[in-house]
Amino acid sequence: MPKANPPSADINQLVRELRVLCGLTQEQFAAKLGVTLVTVNRWENDRAKPMPLALRQLNALTIEMSQFGSEADRETAHRLLKQYFPKNF
Repeated sequence: MPKANPPSADINQLVRELRVLCGLTQEQFAAKLGVTLVTVNRWENDRAKPMPLALRQLNALTIEMSQFGSEADRETAHRLLKQYFPKNF
């Protein structure tokens, strides 16, 4: 399982960027992660932080996008991995 220890100060930006990268609404993104729409909204608006399991899911989803997205999506996902999950490198 990938390590998931992103800098907590900017986790809201990671959540938003990853959701947009996936082309999902907050509701769709929440369903993909198995959380509620309210939870994703709170993460994006920096009113709550994801629990460790959710961080691992975000990490795994970012890795997935870095391998299987379009070229531009892969580049963005690689940037997110380096920025938020540097222990993967």
